[in-house]
Amino acid sequence: MIPKKSKYAIQALKCLAKVYPDQGKLSIAHIATEENISRKFLEAILLQLRHNGIVGSKMGPNGGYYLLQSPDEIVLSNIIRSTGGPIALLPCVSLNFYEPCEDCPHEELCGLHDVLLEVREASVHILSKTSLSDLIAREKKLAKKIKKQ
Repeated sequence: MIPKKSKYAIQALKCLAKVYPDQGKLSIAHIATEENISRKFLEAILLQLRHNGIVGSKMGPNGGYYLLQSPDEIVLSNIIRSTGGPIALLPCVSLNFYEPCEDCPHEELCGLHDVLLEVREASVHILSKTSLSDLIAREKKLAKKIKKQ
């Protein structure tokens, strides 16, 4: 399951992607209101994204947060990992957040572990090739589909 922090990071970055490169910068207040995210929580998320080189910030009246790369280059797996989220469903199959399961003495013999490794690999593959631009395009396509119904 994707942590709420990662989900909110994706929402905030989609907001920034929609104004890239034209307007470029958005304030925390604007993003928080637009995406219905607590301002304090959003500040922490954007700070983490800044430390991981995904967004930049500028102080002052014309300041705000902005993408450091094109939305075509920012993939979901990097967003999730940069906000501390595992992609795996269980910690015993996580690449970056591995922890052994307490109730499983031999994970190499565990069928669930084996299946969830496959799920993780498929998830990493999809999330590593899906950019913010792809996500926005999907949402536009879905919105058109709903309007037709």
